[in-house]
Amino acid sequence: MKKTASAKKAASAKKSASKAGASKASGTKAAAASKASGTKAAASKVSGSKVSGSKTSASKTSGSKTSAAEKAAKGGAAVKKAPAAKKVAVAPKKATARLKGTAPAKAVVHPPGDESPTALVRRARRINRELAEVFPYAHPELDFENPFQLVVATVLSAQTTDLRVNQTTPSLFAKYPTPEDLAAANPEEVEEILRPCGFFRAKTKSVIGLSKALVEDFGGEVPGRLEDLVKLPGVGRKTAFVVLGNAFGRPGITVDTHFQRLVRRWRWTGESDPDKIEAAVGALFPKSDWTDLSHHVIWHGRRICHARKPACGACPIAPLCPAYGEGETDPEKAKKLLKYEKGGFPGQRLKPPQAYLDAGGTPAPPLGAG
Repeated sequence: MKKTASAKKAASAKKSASKAGASKASGTKAAAASKASGTKAAASKVSGSKVSGSKTSASKTSGSKTSAAEKAAKGGAAVKKAPAAKKVAVAPKKATARLKGTAPAKAVVHPPGDESPTALVRRARRINRELAEVFPYAHPELDFENPFQLVVATVLSAQTTDLRVNQTTPSLFAKYPTPEDLAAANPEEVEEILRPCGFFRAKTKSVIGLSKALVEDFGGEVPGRLEDLVKLPGVGRKTAFVVLGNAFGRPGITVDTHFQRLVRRWRWTGESDPDKIEAAVGALFPKSDWTDLSHHVIWHGRRICHARKPACGACPIAPLCPAYGEGETDPEKAKKLLKYEKGGFPGQRLKPPQAYLDAGGTPAPPLGAG
């Protein structure tokens, strides 16, 4: 009996343990299921949040676009346009309005901002070669027959044109042909002759003064040295180099207003002082080129590359010029800006060299001829 009761108790304990294990396993599964359910719920929440946020953002964006469109439609909101890019004029690879008798322009070689000294020398010399082809007859545009007439005419050319000087000097030299004659002249009579040149009183004083200096210090002869010429009244380095280069054949650079303007446009130098310009440009060329270089640059400045309205569209060296576009670029309009023989008009000399006449140039009319 005792054995049977013990067996029943053991069976009952085993059954209880089995139920407890089943209950524990069931709890574990329920917890796992609950955890998984929680994870899914969180994911669902996050997903819902993202979707909702996206929709909200899209809704706001759509609302902004709609609002902007409505304002634009009503004229309540002005839409700003981006400023148009500034158009940069580019020189043609070949001259589109080539002047008669000129060589075609070569490829465009616009100088970079960091142009090397060697590149500058090459470009400067190429410009001079091109101008030599355009103006093979370039010469001093003052009428003269001897060094005395040239130095007087050059002094008179300050603040006026060579044309006006050439129209005035025939009367002056007819009455006072030598330094001795002009040194002894009556200032009032000289003033009357020089009146058309402007600043006639100051110029009268200069030409009479330099004539006296020539007579007293140089035996009535114009000296052929720079240091002597600049001692004469009214004679500076520019005038001295004109006389040296054209009356004595000694190289010199004439830095007048045209020369100063062009060498800065071409970026040969950034200097503004004439003496510094002379030194800077002189370093780019052999000394033997200096006189002809001066003629080429000055002629180009008077005929094509004007101060106010450069004729860029008719310029034979446009591809070499960093300032291309400052003036008129239309070829037909640019042709109308050309002066003297390039524009079909008379030159500045009453008695020009034969080479100039052979090239199609015509003499200037005398004073009062219309």
